[in-house]
Amino acid sequence: MPYVNTPRPYKKEYQEQKARGEEERRMERQRARRAIDKKYPDKNKNGEADIREGKDVAHVKALDKGGSNKNGVFIESASGNRSFKRDSKSNLVSETTKKEKGEKKLSKVIKLK
Repeated sequence: MPYVNTPRPYKKEYQEQKARGEEERRMERQRARRAIDKKYPDKNKNGEADIREGKDVAHVKALDKGGSNKNGVFIESASGNRSFKRDSKSNLVSETTKKEKGEKKLSKVIKLK
């Protein structure tokens, strides 16, 4: 348990994130989520578009690889968006995603302005 006797240095952590360039990527992902929430209906009024509930907003070209919201985004399950292929014992099999191999067909690419 870190920070048992001292308060967590949120301001310092934020400055370190900005220095590493993480803030811009995080803001790009947040803009994509907000654009989808604005575009699609939210019938249960929880602030998240019904199409997006329990899922991730994935980018056609990954942000780490120079992509942006302009390249297009789509809705994908969290396991499909975040994980690499694993065997039955949960050991890593491949560090190349299906999307990178071209095996996966993108479902309903959403173009954002």
